Amino acid sequence: MKLKTGCFLQYLYLDEVYCLLSVRNAKALTDYFQLLDVHKKNALNNLQFYCFLHYVTDLKKQHIMLLFDLLDRNATGEIGFDEFYMLVCLLLAHENHLEKQFIYRHSGPAFRLLDIDNDHTIGPREFQAAGFLFNIKKEELEKIFKDFDISGDEQLNYKEFKMFTIFCIDKQQEKEKERTRRRITKGSKKNPKKQKKTKLSF
Repeated sequence: MKLKTGCFLQYLYLDEVYCLLSVRNAKALTDYFQLLDVHKKNALNNLQFYCFLHYVTDLKKQHIMLLFDLLDRNATGEIGFDEFYMLVCLLLAHENHLEKQFIYRHSGPAFRLLDIDNDHTIGPREFQAAGFLFNIKKEELEKIFKDFDISGDEQLNYKEFKMFTIFCIDKQQEKEKERTRRRITKGSKKNPKKQKKTKLSF
């Protein structure tokens, strides 16, 4: 899932800690939503939603329509600005490689998105079907259920999922520390300190 070059969303700034937009960016997104809402219903139907995502991302139709159904929990056939805002934050998190940070900061909405059948648990099939939203690979998926399915029922309830999100953020912080360490090491190798030559005077 990638944003297309030059689309409006690429000009929005997502806070890396909380994975939310600034007030100014949220206002710009509100204006953008109103432009998309051609029927003036304060909501987007599935066709408007599809056209929007087809224009700004490389998502295939099946994924776009699945995402619409996941956001349209009350089955009204429309999504409002709140769902649209969360979707944009998710897209930007994905674009900036902050998927794990997003899952941690928004564990409730993330859990509801992955809970396709709305039974308050997430099974391997649901995780696999909606895993594209958070860039979760098949190998990671198997490890998640092995490590966090404490009850052993091959389903993650919210508490188990929350533990997974904490693990995600710890892992991401470790990777960031490692990347910083490598940058510092690489930089010190490129610019070794020149030894000062001391002149001897007699």
